Amino acid sequence: MDIQVTGRHMDITEAITNYARGKAEGELAPFPRVESAHVILNVEKYRHIAEVVVQGSSHLRVEGKVESDDMYASIDGSMEKVVKQLRKAKDKVQSHKADGIAKTECELQDNEETNM
Repeated sequence: MDIQVTGRHMDITEAITNYARGKAEGELAPFPRVESAHVILNVEKYRHIAEVVVQGSSHLRVEGKVESDDMYASIDGSMEKVVKQLRKAKDKVQSHKADGIAKTECELQDNEETNM
């Protein structure tokens, strides 16, 4: 997975870069469709803004943006938003048809009703 860290109006330290990359690798590992992530860090006066843009296969694009007083808290919050959106997208893609167990239970209930 390709992870890029970009800073706007600030110098990115090695610590922030490593933290953002580690957080992205750890949080996005359960999602195999994710191809790349771009972490954009921005400072405006007292506001620390972190934006995460995730791109994946099948036209998957998810964005999360958080503003706070601490850059590390902003990174954490934006990653939480992205993970929540990825979980929702993953649930939509999965099949919701009844599997064999559910069908047999329905058939058993139908058989009991007809025997009564």
